[in-house]
Amino acid sequence: MTTDTVTRPDIETGVWTLDKNHTKVGFTAKHLMVTKVRGHFDTYEATVEIADDLTESRIDATFDSASLTTGAEDRDGHLRSNDFFDVENHPTIKFVSTDITQDGDTWKITGDLTIRDKTHPVTLDASYEGNAVDPWGNTHVGFIARAKINREDWGLTWNAALEGGGWLVSKDVMIEIEGQLIRPS
Repeated sequence: MTTDTVTRPDIETGVWTLDKNHTKVGFTAKHLMVTKVRGHFDTYEATVEIADDLTESRIDATFDSASLTTGAEDRDGHLRSNDFFDVENHPTIKFVSTDITQDGDTWKITGDLTIRDKTHPVTLDASYEGNAVDPWGNTHVGFIARAKINREDWGLTWNAALEGGGWLVSKDVMIEIEGQLIRPS
């Protein structure tokens, strides 16, 4: 059933932060064009300012580039090198929202994503997963947000051609954030 009215989830206005114990900021890329390699960032900061009109809310997030991990030391070292994130010269990745709209049960969160000092707009498809109060009185809001980006837009162009055709690493990277916002009591 489609409706033209905005359904506002039951989220209190004010400043929220990511609950790092219950949030995963991940990415997925194809390797050899046949399997997916998954990784995530261990260190990040994010604040979300929830407005009365959710479309006027704001998200500001910073990720430590060196904290990326895929579970393979050699691959992680290569991703941190100048071939990819160049963490020595570009220690952070930044996302700042510029527009939030509702499309049915999905929220579109558009913002500026900065990697290696290059900034491009990205739109995340986000879903509200509900909220709950923990035993200590803190309110949590669950969400999932996803976007597909072309890594080459940010200068992450290293690759190797495969003998049978295709590339070692896909150009498309899926970003997926699954987690919780927390508002202490």
